[in-house]
Amino acid sequence: MTKILSEKQLTGHDDSHITWLDERTGIHQQALSAWIAMSEEAKSAGLDLKIASGYRGFDRQLTIWNRKFSGQLPIKNQQGEILNIEVMTEQEIINAILYFSALPGASRHHWGCDIDIYAANLLPANQKLQLEPWEFAADGPFYLLSQWLAKNACRFDFYLPYDKFRGGVAIEPWHLSYWPIAQYGEKRLTLNCIEAVILKAEISGKNEIMRQLSKIYQNYIQNIGSIHYG
Repeated sequence: MTKILSEKQLTGHDDSHITWLDERTGIHQQALSAWIAMSEEAKSAGLDLKIASGYRGFDRQLTIWNRKFSGQLPIKNQQGEILNIEVMTEQEIINAILYFSALPGASRHHWGCDIDIYAANLLPANQKLQLEPWEFAADGPFYLLSQWLAKNACRFDFYLPYDKFRGGVAIEPWHLSYWPIAQYGEKRLTLNCIEAVILKAEISGKNEIMRQLSKIYQNYIQNIGSIHYG
């Protein structure tokens, strides 16, 4: 397989593979044409596709992790309730964070081929984008987008790795992955690769993360869906 991502790019330490659409939104250079093509076709279906979050480097992912671990950012459970980390063990905090946020160095957003999207024209004027499952459900503002993606995303080589809850990461109907690049990232992001990154990082809960790392790898990193061509 052609080398698409270096190890530093794989773990979010190098963004030379990224094309920046604006100062905060980036996508892998080799995924850009597919994203543009899909966006153009979606317009004919009345959908104005936008990227809410694209490339995310290691440092940004690390900041998110450490702020959640320390309580500076809220951690929610599956019902959307904010958890009280003061009464939780480190293991419980880690698993709660991983339900919604990736381990730094293991985020698919490092690769640049994974993007969180929405349809700007379907978002009510008085409603802030949340990127929560209810927005894409039958009575949510982005239900039409969900239906369209189910029928059309694979034609542009995009798929939903978190299409349903598998006991690890929460369902993310907004998270698209570009298969030609993602399949390479999935094969190269080994347990040893992640371990080396975590050992060097100033990450909260490091000792407990290392103790759990094999389970984290199985439950939250490899436990995903794949592309299905209709």
